[in-house]
Amino acid sequence: MRMKHSVANVRPVPPRRRSILLSQLSITAPGSPQPSILRELRRVILAGDAPPNTPIPLNEVAELFGVSRIPVRESLKTLIGEGLVDHRPNLGYTVAQLTAAELREMYIVREVLETAALPVAVEVATDADRAHLVEVNRLLEASLASDDSREYHRLSREFHLSLTRPSRMYRLLHMLESAWNITEPIQPMVHVDGSDRTSLHSDHADMLTAFLARDSAGLLRAAQHHHTRLNSVISTLSNDQGLFADPPPE
Repeated sequence: MRMKHSVANVRPVPPRRRSILLSQLSITAPGSPQPSILRELRRVILAGDAPPNTPIPLNEVAELFGVSRIPVRESLKTLIGEGLVDHRPNLGYTVAQLTAAELREMYIVREVLETAALPVAVEVATDADRAHLVEVNRLLEASLASDDSREYHRLSREFHLSLTRPSRMYRLLHMLESAWNITEPIQPMVHVDGSDRTSLHSDHADMLTAFLARDSAGLLRAAQHHHTRLNSVISTLSNDQGLFADPPPE
C-alpha cells in the first residue's frame, strides 16, 4: 500500500544562492572567444570582486557568455594553473582560497623576488620610470586621504611593480606578478587597519626617496624594513570574514 505524505511535513528546498561572480562579469556580446572569457574571469578575480571560495557555476557562466561549457572549462583550467581557481570533484569550481600560512608564504616569495630586482631597477631606471613611480605614489597618498582601501590596495601593487619593472628582468617579473596574483582574491590591504596602511605608506616614501636618489643600498634597507612591517601586518588578519581556508589536518 502506498503511503501518502502530508504536504505540511515536506520541507521546502531553499533557493540556491546566485554566485556573486556572475553579476561582476562584463560581457559585451554573446559568443565570446575563449581568450576573452579567460581575461574576463581573471579580471573579476584579480579585482577582488569575487572573494575567496566564491562558486564559479560552469553552466551559468557559459550561458552568460553565450558559449558551450568547453571554452569556459578550458579557461578555468588555465586559472587553476595560475593558482586563482580551485576545483573539487562533486563540488565544482571556486575562487581559490589560501590558508593563512599560505598567504604568509606568498608574501615571502614576493619579498625575495622584489629584492632581487631592485638593485638592477634602480641603476637602469629611466626618467619616465621615475616619473611614473612619483605619480603612483601621489595617487597612493590620495587614496589614504580619502580612506579608499580598495584603491590603496590596487595602487600599492602598482607601486611595488613600478619599482621592479625598470629592471627588465622579464622572467623574474613574470614570477613576481604571478605571486601577486595569487594573493589578490584576498585583497589584504582592504582588511587591515587604516593606521597600518598609513605606516606602510611611510615606508613607500622612504623607498621612493632612495629610488629617486639611485641609492641601491638605501633602497634595499627601506625595502627590508617595509617587508618586515608588512609581514607583521599580514599576520594580524583574522578569518572572521572567511578569507582563509582551514589548514590541512596534521
